[in-house]
Amino acid sequence: MGHEQLEASSSSPKLKSIDEIKQSAQSKFPLTFLEMAGASGVVLFFAVGLAGVYLTLPDSDYSFLKLPRTIEDLHILRNHLESYTSDYTMQVLVGYCTVYIFMQTFMIPGTVFMSLLAGSLFGVSKGVALVVFAATAGASSCYFLSHLIGRPLISSLWPDKLVFFQDQVAKRRGGLLNYMLFLRLTPTLPNTFINVASPIVNVPYHIFFLATSLGLIPAAYLTVRAGIALGELRSVGDLYDVRSIGTLFLIGLASITPTLMTNKNRP
Repeated sequence: MGHEQLEASSSSPKLKSIDEIKQSAQSKFPLTFLEMAGASGVVLFFAVGLAGVYLTLPDSDYSFLKLPRTIEDLHILRNHLESYTSDYTMQVLVGYCTVYIFMQTFMIPGTVFMSLLAGSLFGVSKGVALVVFAATAGASSCYFLSHLIGRPLISSLWPDKLVFFQDQVAKRRGGLLNYMLFLRLTPTLPNTFINVASPIVNVPYHIFFLATSLGLIPAAYLTVRAGIALGELRSVGDLYDVRSIGTLFLIGLASITPTLMTNKNRP
């Protein structure tokens, strides 16, 4: 029995303290040439994709094409894109997905406006499918990019959160999918942080992918549905009332209950 415990403890990853994480971050800067080249290659890939979409659209004034930061910006963008969506559906879809995935990959805030735009342009069912696809692809892209260059970044920006997340993942290895679902369904940890930190704390990609693609559906539905009535929306804060947040928490608790029960029944 003692020998088995020794083997199990030696095979599990060693948890790091906050000081060790900070020291690790300092020792990793600056990034190596290969790491910078990899990140630059990802940026170039997205730039080429957006340029390809832009060149296939008809000649026109596209000064309205910018990332929306307010509801007013979103109204302007929606009003212009409505006339293109029916005639240039594929270009709009590819452009939308490219921008959304780029924002998720590089942690650019504002994807909530993109989700609202999907509902306004494509309706609830198509909008939810589009948002879940783009958000999952963007989160996956961020996961793999973080695996390449993310450790010094997250260790310097969120050392406290990283220690907490690392500890929770280590405790819940047996029910990690349920725990990751809980995180995606509730605002316990920011989605951006989860995307960057998951490969650092050794969350397997298949669990990360399943939890992301399933866990984002309820929030995507709420946001896309709000996009249908975009004219009635005054601020992003109107999206999530107490009832909506409470519903997401209940779904999250339901997802993690099997893990809690298993841990409680263990001798």
